[in-house]
Formats: sequence, C-alpha cells, structure tokens
Amino acid sequence: MSTSTNPVIAFAGAHRIAAGQLALVALKAKELLDRNDNATILIFDDLTSEQVEVDFRGSAEQVLQRLAADDAASTASEENPDSHEPARGPGRPKLGVVGREVTLLPRHWDWLNAQAGGASVALRKLVEDARRHSEQRDQLRRAQEYAYRFMSAMAGNSVNFEEAARALFAGDLAGFELLIEAWTPDVRDHLKVLATRAFAA
Repeated sequence: MSTSTNPVIAFAGAHRIAAGQLALVALKAKELLDRNDNATILIFDDLTSEQVEVDFRGSAEQVLQRLAADDAASTASEENPDSHEPARGPGRPKLGVVGREVTLLPRHWDWLNAQAGGASVALRKLVEDARRHSEQRDQLRRAQEYAYRFMSAMAGNSVNFEEAARALFAGDLAGFELLIEAWTPDVRDHLKVLATRAFAA
C-alpha cells in the first residue's frame, strides 16, 4: 500500500518517531533518513496496521510531490470506479444493483422462488439479516487482525509472542497486557491501543 487516508504511525527500528497525517510523518522520517541512511523506517496505517510505502528518494519536496500525486491518483480511482471495470451484466446499475451468477441446489431455488418478491428479494433480505447478526463478530475479527498484523511486523521475535497472540484472539486483555509488558515501550504502547480497540469491539 503506498498511500493512506487514515492517520499513520512511523517507527525507526522499535522506536516511534512520528504519528499523524502521512505527509507530516513522511517528512519526519525523511529528516531521520537524511541524518542516518541506515535507519530502518516502517510506517503503518493507524487503523488497519497495513504498512504504508513511501519513496524517500530525492529531497523532502520531491517526497511530498510523489505523495500528493499518489493521493490524487487514488482519489481519481475512487471517484471513477467504473473506469477500470468491464461492462456490467444484467441488473439495475442505476439503482446500484449488479447481476452476478449464483449457484444453488434445486431445492434452494424452489424455496427462494416461493418467497414474496421472488428469489432476488429473498436473497437480499437473507444477506442483510446475516450482515446485521455478524457485524459485531466481524468488527472484533478485523480489530484482532489489525493488532496481530502490527504484532507480527514489530514484535514477531519477542518473548511471549505466541502466548500474547493466543491471548489476543481469546479476548484475554489482562493476560495479553501482562505478556507484552517486557516488550519495547513504543511498540508495547501502540499495541495496547490496537488491542484495546479489539477488546472493545
């Protein structure tokens, strides 16, 4: 991932160097790299913990220009999602309805067709009901994955890593915090923020 609209957080090794909007964080990281070109910089999306790639070649102004260009390209792609998609098939595109193939057994089709409104209406109702019932579980799973993604990148070799990962996915906040207490402070503190989101979810 090369850009992020979410706040980001940057680490030089195991030490946090900046957090906030990508352009400002990139400038801080660039300053550090100009002083020490052997520094290892990792920048993470503050929400998803995905690593954010920044091209630090050239001057600070050139770094910012590339970020602005990437952001403009990403915005244009989001505003014109159909520009890279093939022609739509059956459906009601003006209503946002897209036709796709669904493979079911005959008894499933028989049941769907017997519902009020037919198969399409019944399927949409089933999907919406499933989304509502699984929303909290899905939020928890995503928050756990975001925390684990950061853990793996920044503390994969740390003592108690496997045990801490199990505590994270088991929902054991007290055990999790105890297991990571000896980790590098900046990594541990950010991980506590991510884990709190997961346990809150």
